[in-house]
Amino acid sequence: MPKALITGITGQDGSYLAEFLLEKGYEVIGLVRRTSTVNFERIGHIQDRITLVSGDLLDQTSLTRVLDEHRPQEVYNLAAQSFVQTSWAQPVFTGEVTALGVTRLLDAIRAVDPTIRFYQASSSEMFGKVREVPQKETTPFYPRSPYGVAKVYGHWITVNYRESYGLHATSGILFNHESPRRGLEFVTRKVTDGVARIKLGLSDTLALGNLDSRRDWGFAGDYVKAMWLMLQQDEPGDYVVATGVTHSVQDLCEIAFSYVDLDWHDYVTQDPRFMRPAEVDLLVGDASKAHRVLGWEPEVTFKELIHMMVDADLERLRKEMEQG
Repeated sequence: MPKALITGITGQDGSYLAEFLLEKGYEVIGLVRRTSTVNFERIGHIQDRITLVSGDLLDQTSLTRVLDEHRPQEVYNLAAQSFVQTSWAQPVFTGEVTALGVTRLLDAIRAVDPTIRFYQASSSEMFGKVREVPQKETTPFYPRSPYGVAKVYGHWITVNYRESYGLHATSGILFNHESPRRGLEFVTRKVTDGVARIKLGLSDTLALGNLDSRRDWGFAGDYVKAMWLMLQQDEPGDYVVATGVTHSVQDLCEIAFSYVDLDWHDYVTQDPRFMRPAEVDLLVGDASKAHRVLGWEPEVTFKELIHMMVDADLERLRKEMEQG
């Protein structure tokens, strides 16, 4: 039975990846930080089928211990301070976790077992102020937030350990990917939750930032399959994972509100508090390498994704209302 370690297993991607690997017959180990607010909601339905271990990307000793004790063949590093807006308020912490955390984990792998295959969750935010459209693996990076800068470091240190120590270390440059498990601080979920609240009479407005900002949005459940496919290749490499289709925040609002027979113009307001100090205007990915080498294709359309998320938020809120 193959064995995989997932950091960030309690997050959106970690929960979908854990489900996917269990279906593939893996033994799944999940690294969780010891905090007072650990939320197991996303993995509650599979918690009895995975092994949760204590460790922290800020503490290399804990990472070395976990690797030595459990000896996984694959490590998926999905842990990070992953919210762009928060990275402005906590830039040093973001660097410690999202950048240097990758080095600690790579160095622990090098010390314990250099044959371990490593996946690094890189991000389209590394492209930032884009140098070309669409963005591919060779597009120069120009990050526009402390989060984007930290992800660039994590990406290049992964390349560095691959080339310096011969590790099977791969980066997936994933464009925005969403799901009903997305955190409420992310704009897609903020919109679908807001739509559900307005539809059920729990709210009457939805305050957003830049409505013109455009993103390449896909379904997280599709994207974790690409992560796994990368580590099954004979040679490590870097891959853009994206739909190749871009939508604005306004498009998102139109689709979500019209799905429940509402007009977004009647409810959406713009609030300067939600504007970024440096905006990323247009991210759209060219995933032709992933299509060609991995045989990967996205399956869920943007409209299907938003409808899925609105349905999930309506169901959740109705249950909360019934429970009083």
